[in-house]
Amino acid sequence: MDKNIIAVAVASMLVGGVAVAAYDSFRTPSTGASPLVTAAPAPAVQGAPLDMAQTNLIDPRVATQPETPSIEYADIVEVDPVREQRPLYATVIATDPVRETSTTSVPREVCEDVVVQDRMPERDGNVGGTVAGALIGGLVGNQVGGGNGKKVATAAGAVAGGFVGNRVDRNHVGGQVVTRTDRQCRTVYSDSKSSRVVGYNVTYRNSDGTTGTMQMASRPGNRVRLGSEDHVVGYDVSYRYQGRVDTVRLDDRPGPRLPVIDGQVVTQTAAAFEPAPRG
Repeated sequence: MDKNIIAVAVASMLVGGVAVAAYDSFRTPSTGASPLVTAAPAPAVQGAPLDMAQTNLIDPRVATQPETPSIEYADIVEVDPVREQRPLYATVIATDPVRETSTTSVPREVCEDVVVQDRMPERDGNVGGTVAGALIGGLVGNQVGGGNGKKVATAAGAVAGGFVGNRVDRNHVGGQVVTRTDRQCRTVYSDSKSSRVVGYNVTYRNSDGTTGTMQMASRPGNRVRLGSEDHVVGYDVSYRYQGRVDTVRLDDRPGPRLPVIDGQVVTQTAAAFEPAPRG
């Protein structure tokens, strides 16, 4: 009977200890630390005397902190900038057309009606006038007298008419004047001036605020390309750690040392020391 009472008492103490430990674990604020560790009592041996020390629960509060990683440093040996060619642009602030003016002589035909007077050809005064005068004088002399007298009058009239005709023809100034309309054309030249755009004077502003001017064949947009320039896109960093030299490429220029955590070089120090997210 006494043994049964002792067994019931031990069981009650065990249940009570577990309940207290569970209650204390729920009261402990959540700090990311490991849960508390509770030592369980040794099982009671039936028939053995109850040791009062075994009835006391061992409940040490072990506050565990997150482990701080071991940080070492690697010495920088050399830093080489990595460059690549990129277009260099400037902002356009003014555009003025460049014009070229040329003069060209253009031929054209001009026609007009002109009144022209022509004189008929002159007669020969030594032949034409004498013959005509002799014929006329002979006809006139033939009308005078009769018989031999008529012959003499005809001959005398011919001689006299030839003489008179010769004199009249000699005194003749010229032939008959004829008037006519003639269309006359000629070529004249007129100067024609033309202007055309052969380029543009472009004023631009550089990124540093300075300005410049250049001539372009076509009108530019909002910016012009001036050429190319070297642009740093990263850094090849050589470092020494534990007597060994290695190289890593970084986006930014580092300082004199690189942090090393658990044997690994940290290239992003901000991310290396951020606390791990809680589950």
